[in-house]
Amino acid sequence: MNRLLLPLFGAGLLALNSCSSPSTTEGNANSTAAKNDVTGAAPTTTMPADGAKPENQPAATGTAQPTAGKGDPNGPTAPHANDKEFMMTAAHSDQNEIQQSKLALTKGVSGMAKDMANKMIADHAKSTADLKVIAAKKGVTLPLGMDAEHKALVPAMSKLTGKAFEAKYIAQMQADHQKTANTMVAHEQMTKDADLKGFIAKTLPVVEGHLQMAQKGGTMKM
Repeated sequence: MNRLLLPLFGAGLLALNSCSSPSTTEGNANSTAAKNDVTGAAPTTTMPADGAKPENQPAATGTAQPTAGKGDPNGPTAPHANDKEFMMTAAHSDQNEIQQSKLALTKGVSGMAKDMANKMIADHAKSTADLKVIAAKKGVTLPLGMDAEHKALVPAMSKLTGKAFEAKYIAQMQADHQKTANTMVAHEQMTKDADLKGFIAKTLPVVEGHLQMAQKGGTMKM
């Protein structure tokens, strides 16, 4: 009888061991998962090889860039510490553009450069007339000629001809009008004079139009 029971008892022990092994493995897996949950372990991610390149990084926020063809009060400006100085600067600016444009016409410029020169003369003559009315009310005598910086440019520009002159003229119109637009935007923010605020509101769009015209001309093949 005992000889029959011993083989049966051994088979039962083998069956018990085989059933308990998966439970032990599963328990170990669950224990590892629980440990990860407690420690806050996160899955590892790999950045693409080109992810660190500057062009693939998010654009910085809060760094506004100047708009092309517009005045920038943070850019280079002409003198305008007070209302009188601003009016003097604005009058010089008109004469700078008028006199340089008259020189351009004597040089026989053509196409867009000629159109620009005629427009500069007409538009800046109008702004001068508007400014004279305001200056008279304030007791300010406006200058009738170019400023010293632009007078100094005349000899070198006078020696140029053809496309070389046109390129220099358009480049100068772009630089001048950017500074004038910057000055107007900056002074509009600081002046409390209603007449000058009105003058700037009327004249600034014209100046910015000239700036855009010069910028467009600067990109054309001369």
